[in-house]
Amino acid sequence: MIDTKTAPYATLLLRLSLGILALAHGLLKIFVFTIDGTVGFFASLGLPAFLAYATIVIEVFGGAALIAGYQTRIVSLAMFPILIGSIVFGHWNAGWLFSNAGGGWEFPAFWAAALIVQALLGDGAFALKSFLDRK
Repeated sequence: MIDTKTAPYATLLLRLSLGILALAHGLLKIFVFTIDGTVGFFASLGLPAFLAYATIVIEVFGGAALIAGYQTRIVSLAMFPILIGSIVFGHWNAGWLFSNAGGGWEFPAFWAAALIVQALLGDGAFALKSFLDRK
């Protein structure tokens, strides 16, 4: 049985966690790895440059949208392919454990599953979309 009194807050906690995580990864690509470095890394994996740019945009703006609670379902679903791509192209050959050299695929797989859960749950408490809908 779902506790309808606490479920919106659990959904909020998941949404904030996913949003902060996505925003941090997007900003890491900009300020630490640099955009050129990220594009170069994607190229080293055989991926086109536009996917690096798209990933950065989706992580930064998607993370901010999740934190705000705006279009939570759509944003969560838009982020899902990024995590699947990181598994397939970046982490699969490193094995299961993320502590392995090159980072295994357990963490991105969990993150992908959490995004699907968020898409199924929706916005949760204190969402900008709910606020805007009331206006």
